[in-house]
Amino acid sequence: MLFLGEYEHSIDSKQRLAIPSELRAVLDAATIGSAFVAVPGPESLLLWPDRTFELLASRMGGSLVGDETLRTFERSFFSQASSAPLDSAGRIRIPDRLLSRFGLAGSVMILGVRDHLELVGAAAWQAQQQERNSAANDLWRRANQILDSRSPGNR
Repeated sequence: MLFLGEYEHSIDSKQRLAIPSELRAVLDAATIGSAFVAVPGPESLLLWPDRTFELLASRMGGSLVGDETLRTFERSFFSQASSAPLDSAGRIRIPDRLLSRFGLAGSVMILGVRDHLELVGAAAWQAQQQERNSAANDLWRRANQILDSRSPGNR
């Protein structure tokens, strides 16, 4: 599964968002489920395929007697998460509290970000893109440095 691209769509009056057919085509119910989990991220609303989300959550391990920072993060993260099943028209309903948190209404951008989707306001995305385009070379250089530091020979 690989989510790619950016799509401008609208959130309707019932807080529903149509997932573009190109993105739905990547969803294999047997492998990654038939719903998304909507979770507030640091900069945008994240939409994880439900089985991918479950796998990532299980990798975090148990925190019954774990680190206080991790327990605090989990309380904040998981309590704000919401299941968003796809309906027969390929739409999901997103709770108002999550839409409000990121100022999402009307026109939004759905971003394919490898293994999940991100929702940002269309106007905000356009402004961010202008900033990123002017700093693209530096962003590529920094990303390559991070990837190089992760290579087996550099550990």
